[in-house]
Amino acid sequence: MLRAAAAADAGDRRVGDRVVGMSATTANMYRMVSIAEAQETVLKAISPLPVMSIGLMDAMGYILGKNVIAREPLPPFPASIKDGYAVVSSDGIGDYDVAFEALAGTAAGHLKAGTVAYITTGAPLPHGADAVVQIENTEKLPPGPEGQQRVRIVKPAKGPRDDVRALGSDIAAGEVVLAAGSLIGAAEIGLLATVGRATVKVRRKALVAVLSTGDELVEPDQDALGPGQIRDANRFMLAAAARSAGCNVVDLGIARDDPAQVEAKFQEALSTGVEVLLTSGGVSVGDRDFIKPILERQGTVHFGKVRMKPGKPLTFATINATASRSSSGQLVVFGLPGNPVSSIVTFNLVVLPALRAMAGWPEPRLRRVHARTQTDIKLDPERPEYHRVSLHWHRTGESAGELAAASTGGQISSRLLSMRSANALLELPAAQGVLPAGSIVSALLIDDLGSMPVPEGIPMIVPAL
Repeated sequence: MLRAAAAADAGDRRVGDRVVGMSATTANMYRMVSIAEAQETVLKAISPLPVMSIGLMDAMGYILGKNVIAREPLPPFPASIKDGYAVVSSDGIGDYDVAFEALAGTAAGHLKAGTVAYITTGAPLPHGADAVVQIENTEKLPPGPEGQQRVRIVKPAKGPRDDVRALGSDIAAGEVVLAAGSLIGAAEIGLLATVGRATVKVRRKALVAVLSTGDELVEPDQDALGPGQIRDANRFMLAAAARSAGCNVVDLGIARDDPAQVEAKFQEALSTGVEVLLTSGGVSVGDRDFIKPILERQGTVHFGKVRMKPGKPLTFATINATASRSSSGQLVVFGLPGNPVSSIVTFNLVVLPALRAMAGWPEPRLRRVHARTQTDIKLDPERPEYHRVSLHWHRTGESAGELAAASTGGQISSRLLSMRSANALLELPAAQGVLPAGSIVSALLIDDLGSMPVPEGIPMIVPAL
């Protein structure tokens, strides 16, 4: 959690009489890496988790671990596309006796030339018939002399197979309907049910532990704050973000600024068998920032400083299998900065792709779009910045528009309000000066665009035919 509510993203230093800087040697032991290098380092250090079987009702949001192959064709018989009459197409127009009814869910009958069969959508085409005439192209006639139903075909079938779904026309037997690596959504659930997969093989998602550090932290349910205290927001925010990625979460609570207590929490994470540990706070250059030293003793710190704003102190480490009960063979640890915005931004940029990769996503990184800025934005000359924005649709003409990026206001890394309506992060370069309003900038999506403002007065574009 942040060290003081007014602290900026200069490294999570403490305030007042608690500010004691690291030695120059300690402070400089970590080379500052780019965000691209940090992401690449993380993704190279982790592997997809094992495949497991899961029931169809619970498979939503998982990554398929094995190809799904159709065992039979779909439809498994020639089927009517419409309600109407099964006919012999060469019979043409005329008046016909209705020999029988062909209904969905029943066996196909046998139709003789010179007669028709009433047929419902999806019903098997009777043997002997080769087409369907939709009901709109027919007229009912009075019953025949023996009470049989009769119908007039006023517009004939165009030929064989008219309004008929051929055997296997939707899915062929032996066809790969879903490939390994596919993200399972609602349509994929429907496909799996269609081909008879009541259980499927999917990649398991990571079990994530969340830990906050800091003497100043108290639980959110504490009504009155004591001197220097703040409520712990990061732990709950990061747990929610991990759950949003489909992960189960273990809450490790708050560790005080005591190396023994922090190390005990690490041991608790190791003993529970989690694959990922998220900590917040304690990763900067203060004398009570204990996360990096503990990680150095227990595992390997791959990087401890990233050239980005916000989030410079971001740390990534792995602890080997001999110390961890994790089924993945290692405990992956992300030491996130204590400022809330730094914490959630680094989660989106680095942790979320890692969780996706462990869950089997072929391309786990955030998706990028282009957007036009609505206001001038001051650039940082030293670090690339991830500026929080709300994307919305902006009308540029009678039938044209584009994504517009509205800044969420003050971008100081302690101001969690800057994340409240943000659905994207603008990727701003490290540079002097100001990026003028109207600039086209790449933006990384961090939220469903379904939450963006609804555009008013924009007509639907109907393509010319």
